[in-house]
Amino acid sequence: MRTNLSVEEALEVVLEAAQGKLPVEELPLKEAFGRVLAEDLASLVNHPDQDDTAIDGYACRAEDTLGASLERPVRLKVIGESPAGRPFPGEVGRGEAVALYTGAPIPKGADAVVRVEDTRREGDEVLLFAPASSKDIRPKGDDLRRGEVYLRRGDLLTPGRLGLAAAMGHPRLRVFRRPRVGVLSTGDEVVEPGEPLPYGGVYNSNAYSLMGLVLEAGGKPVLLGKVPDEPEAVLAKLEEAGPLDLLLTSGGVSMGEYDVVRKVLERHGEVVFWKVRQQPGGPLLFARLGGLPVLGLPGNPVSSMVTFFLYGRPFLFRLLGRTDPPYGRMRARALTPFKGAKGKKVFRRGVLSVAEGTVRSTGNQSSGVLRSMAFGNALVVLPPDQDASEGEEVEVIPLTFVP
Repeated sequence: MRTNLSVEEALEVVLEAAQGKLPVEELPLKEAFGRVLAEDLASLVNHPDQDDTAIDGYACRAEDTLGASLERPVRLKVIGESPAGRPFPGEVGRGEAVALYTGAPIPKGADAVVRVEDTRREGDEVLLFAPASSKDIRPKGDDLRRGEVYLRRGDLLTPGRLGLAAAMGHPRLRVFRRPRVGVLSTGDEVVEPGEPLPYGGVYNSNAYSLMGLVLEAGGKPVLLGKVPDEPEAVLAKLEEAGPLDLLLTSGGVSMGEYDVVRKVLERHGEVVFWKVRQQPGGPLLFARLGGLPVLGLPGNPVSSMVTFFLYGRPFLFRLLGRTDPPYGRMRARALTPFKGAKGKKVFRRGVLSVAEGTVRSTGNQSSGVLRSMAFGNALVVLPPDQDASEGEEVEVIPLTFVP
């Protein structure tokens, strides 16, 4: 068992374990939002399928409209109209025009369009107060070309990408199955919300914050409830977990007599590493139990969420083969001081203003103050043995799950 790893070493070990291949399933478009593509996707059509108009106006021949102005309008004969989806069947000749509406195909014989705002209709004629132009004609295949790949394996299906898949003509998509992530809480003091809270008890917040984090990262949480600080109960619950791609435990991984998760995994599995030089979340544990990867998260609510975000989220992204990074980094100017820690990389909770490029502390940075993860929207990263003063530029990781 390795111990006292750096953050970078621990993340490398966790990512090495995310090498399994998830099964692929095929879903209708309406069920594919938020899923990850399992194959490259090429367009089945050209879009538009022929030259069309980007505006409402009149299609005509550009040479017939040269010199048109408010003082000297050009008069054309209107020979028909074409709404989107109803192409004009004839051909535009000299001195003629067809009324077009956005998305309608450009009629044969026409090579320009004049905006309706630059015209006045008079019966079966139209007066043009500006020359017609080709700039508002969208050429065939301007958006999509048949056979060209626009979405890649590993792309997250956002609203725009889902719409793009539909525009390419795909009614069903092959996506990776969501990773099944077990969430197990430990501790005699843990009580489910709604139950009477005994003296010294705490409500099981970790299960629900982790459930949300797993969902937000693309996984499928499997809530396994809670177990007391008894090795037999912990082992039985772990063995009953069913088919999972990752198991998260919260609590029971530190150095106390009742931190039984670590002891159970040492006896019955393989503890790959324990303890990382970071704050919060130093007692993080990574293990295997019968081939199942296990992230043993600390029990303090902030530590549990921070360690999942820094390690569990990248694990799921790697498992899904996602093309986007699990989190981003930026620089911001500190509006408040941030305290570092001796020999440890520190992740303080902050309130980030992207527009102003500033970040301030959420206040109390105790790992038991869950409010900081509810209202803070960033982690301020401090290297070991370094504080940050007000006005200093610091590294920031935006939290994707906070608006």
